[in-house]
Amino acid sequence: MRFPFLLALATIVILSPFAQADDSAEIRDSVVKIFTTYRAPNFEAPWTKESPSEISGTGFVIEGNRILTNAHVVEMASQIFVQPPNSADKFRARVVGIAQGIDLAVIELRKESDREKFHTKHPPLTLNESLPKIGSTVQAIGFPMGGEQISLTEGVVSRIEFIGYAQDTAGLRVQVDAALNHGNSGGPVVQNKQVVGVVFSGVESADNIGYLIPVEEVTAFLEDIEDGQYDGRPRLFAENFQTAENEALRDWLGLDSEQTGLLYAGDGSEDPSVIFETWDLIDTIGEHDIDNAGMITLDDNLRLSWAYMIPKLGTDGTVPVTVLRQGESISLDIPVASSRDDLVPSIGNAYPEYFIIGPLVFSPARREHLMNFYTPYLAMQGNPAALKADKVRSVEGEEIVMLVSDFLPHPITKGYDVAYKPALKSLNGTKINSLAHLVELIRDSDNEYLEFKFYDKGQETLIFHREELIETTEEILEDNSIRKQGSKRFLNIWEDE
Repeated sequence: MRFPFLLALATIVILSPFAQADDSAEIRDSVVKIFTTYRAPNFEAPWTKESPSEISGTGFVIEGNRILTNAHVVEMASQIFVQPPNSADKFRARVVGIAQGIDLAVIELRKESDREKFHTKHPPLTLNESLPKIGSTVQAIGFPMGGEQISLTEGVVSRIEFIGYAQDTAGLRVQVDAALNHGNSGGPVVQNKQVVGVVFSGVESADNIGYLIPVEEVTAFLEDIEDGQYDGRPRLFAENFQTAENEALRDWLGLDSEQTGLLYAGDGSEDPSVIFETWDLIDTIGEHDIDNAGMITLDDNLRLSWAYMIPKLGTDGTVPVTVLRQGESISLDIPVASSRDDLVPSIGNAYPEYFIIGPLVFSPARREHLMNFYTPYLAMQGNPAALKADKVRSVEGEEIVMLVSDFLPHPITKGYDVAYKPALKSLNGTKINSLAHLVELIRDSDNEYLEFKFYDKGQETLIFHREELIETTEEILEDNSIRKQGSKRFLNIWEDE
């Protein structure tokens, strides 16, 4: 999904006459312009998509006859074209791996003949996993707005952090003192003729602040998608950490000046995998000491969040830490995972699923619904999609089912009003566990009437004649130019008599 801080970007910096720009033709020949037709989802009318918009970005050739770019350049794309530098050719391409959380994607040319023709002339660039030094100079190559030709610009590395990206993803981010503008997202940032990062965003309200994804994150992404799907790097699902800097807090806990670390102030209720106890002081992760701000110090005095070590140490499902618990040092292997079974997961690079019965349009709740709907109002109305957005499923396949659209016009709804995006609670007294469950219940019901009850305050109970509700569906679909009654998953259930 598109986020407001992610742009198709380009660095624009005037090179000084003394700058030693890495303008190798070999590197420039492997940087491409990407054209995408973007079709955003329509969450209130999930059988259709928003109007197309044309965007452009940058990518570059990597091993395996593939092209690396940003996820936000190619997500939700109905078509993708790749144009080599100094060429009028445009080749159709497709996404073969995408991670919207870390904003990376891999694409390839659709036709094998095109791949053979293209990659013979455009070799892969070399990736350097070492972080660029703070204060060192890097060059960004891409296709910024304001011209058609490839552009090479320069900036200085000013900051390296481990921060949150999107969709509960965290990773390294490198800041450079270069302005970023539309057009060059996904382009390589090079140093000594090797790629050290990928341009991905800028700060429009600030001058000369731009960001790149370092190769360390790129390598992890490429390794992840080798099996054909993206799982994500290991992470910790515990929350409610706080620093141990406040003197009154330290005195209250009985900590001396030598006892440093990060405090866990939660109660374990946020996730069943949490094994910390309230007021545990996490003082080391692996072999790294954690200071009172929750930071560790690496080589070259680089300070990063302690969470930086979690994906590095958590490859076997646990991370070794030591905690101070009531004055006693205890070694723990804390569980970590690349994902969890969220009750309201992200939709990813897909479109919302739905099922229509009569005038009712149902969808399983996703985080993107909450981003597009007025979530504070949903919470006030008691909608579980808003109230339980951070919870895990209690049973396999559990979903919150939302009525995402107003009634589709038909006399069958006479006298009824629909609240704002209510969540379905039950059908004929049976609690709804998922949209698949609802479809099965309607299909198999032998009741004359169907009673729909909702969680939300103010939402009326809806009663329909079952046969009439089913019979009106085709008429309503035709009247609203809706081609299919539902997504494939639910149609398979509905038609499985």
